[in-house]
Amino acid sequence: MPELPEVEALADHLRRHAVGLPVGRVDVAALSVLKTFDPPITALTGHTVTGAHRWGKYLGLQVGDLHLITHLSRAGWLRWSDALSATPLRPGGKSPIAMRVHLGPPGQAPGFDLTEAGTQKRLAVWLVDDPFAIPQIASLGPDALSLSPDDLTAVLKGNTGRIKTVITDQKVIAGIGNAYSDEILHVAKISPFASANKLTDAQLGALHDAMITVLTDAVSRSVGQGAATLKGEKRSGLRVHARTGMPCPVCGDTVREVSFVDKSFQYCPTCQTNGRILADRRMSKLLK
Repeated sequence: MPELPEVEALADHLRRHAVGLPVGRVDVAALSVLKTFDPPITALTGHTVTGAHRWGKYLGLQVGDLHLITHLSRAGWLRWSDALSATPLRPGGKSPIAMRVHLGPPGQAPGFDLTEAGTQKRLAVWLVDDPFAIPQIASLGPDALSLSPDDLTAVLKGNTGRIKTVITDQKVIAGIGNAYSDEILHVAKISPFASANKLTDAQLGALHDAMITVLTDAVSRSVGQGAATLKGEKRSGLRVHARTGMPCPVCGDTVREVSFVDKSFQYCPTCQTNGRILADRRMSKLLK
């Protein structure tokens, strides 16, 4: 799933390559991705791209007074092309392409596809004149990179949830998902199952430092990359996430995994849990 660094890099890519170009045509192959109908998607045609923005993990292309906003969800992506095919997309086909945006005359200009792999179709697109008219954006917590140490303490205060769950709740902190939360907690040396409201001042300081360091480093590595290389860049920078069974780069212990029905996360026992092995969540309890 694209998280704050990748979405920021995609926004940067659109600022550098799409701003100033006119929208020639928008093809929609999967009508289910469109979550708004007024204004219609055809309202973009003929108008010039004026900016690109990010709200948490939401990506927006500004076209005049309108904003084409997408949430890429777990398996969505933006695929840029310097020369898009002019052939219209066929609605209901088996192609992973859900929407195509031509930035100029079709067949003679660049543009991008919004794609989604897999069978769980969660990619979402809105066309609005105010991004905060989208309830999911209006309800976002503060952006992860905007938080001061005191801000982080304030947003976690009174929250009894496990820290892994809390910092990935977009209504609490916007932008962090499964992968970077694993990385942040590893750097901070905090168990994913630690209670958010029981973190010591030292742990809160370490968490804030790790959050800013991990995300800033990932943004720095991602911005400027082509959209096609961002996924590989993300994987290359991960130290524990998706590295089950491999040695921790800090202490050499084996990276372990906790699995749920439809996702998993990784951690280092030595660095984060005082050597304790956390039970697979499908076993429903934590090993003592």
